[in-house]
Amino acid sequence: MTKIIAISGKGGTGKTMFSTLLIKALSKKTNSILVIDADPDSNLPETLGVEVEKTIGDIREELKKLVEEDKLSPGISKQDYLLGKVYEIIVETENYDLLVMGRPEGSGCYCSVNNWLRQIIDSLAKSYEYVVIDTEAGLEHLSRRTTQNVDKMVVVTDASKRGLGTAKRIKKLADELDIKFKDIYVVANKVNEENENIVEENATVLGLNLVGKLPYNEEISKYDLVGKPLFELPDDNEVFKKVMKIVEKF
Repeated sequence: MTKIIAISGKGGTGKTMFSTLLIKALSKKTNSILVIDADPDSNLPETLGVEVEKTIGDIREELKKLVEEDKLSPGISKQDYLLGKVYEIIVETENYDLLVMGRPEGSGCYCSVNNWLRQIIDSLAKSYEYVVIDTEAGLEHLSRRTTQNVDKMVVVTDASKRGLGTAKRIKKLADELDIKFKDIYVVANKVNEENENIVEENATVLGLNLVGKLPYNEEISKYDLVGKPLFELPDDNEVFKKVMKIVEKF
């Protein structure tokens, strides 16, 4: 039974950092993980330490061009073309497989292609134990209904009440759009001794399930500064150990 975990939140809150460490934590349990980078401002491959040559956006545009120029090979349907290309662009590692969505839809409507791609990805996901989706920052992925059938939505926020308010709005918008999540969790990043109690109080007032509090970490800051993949953080890193505990709560 595939479990789908989506990570959301405002830009700059540590969403991709958390996604990376979550993938690292899950990979301690299984290598049957499909990672989907659904953020057009794609940073996840860098923090994971892998190179990506093509994205879903690239093959969508390639197909569009082939159709417009009438160069699609005879006997190959558009859907079959997409299916083959999706399998070609998956980056396989010993810990997980990675699929990068890349650029959003270009000009004009290409709804059928996008629907086929969703069906292909949904079918592909069934072969994995876990699917981890690093969504785009903000609420756009919800308003466009691109995040559905999710078991666990994790909203990463900073320690401020405003940041927690964003998590509350995401929960409200999901309810309004009738998007069902089995569980919605909040992870507060850069929590310290001075603001820890306030974060907990604000989460309680807002009715949020605060599942983890991550401190500022000098080692992570140094990795970011030199561009070293966060997936390579040692297992005894303080933040990674806290993410491992979050996975155990899941």
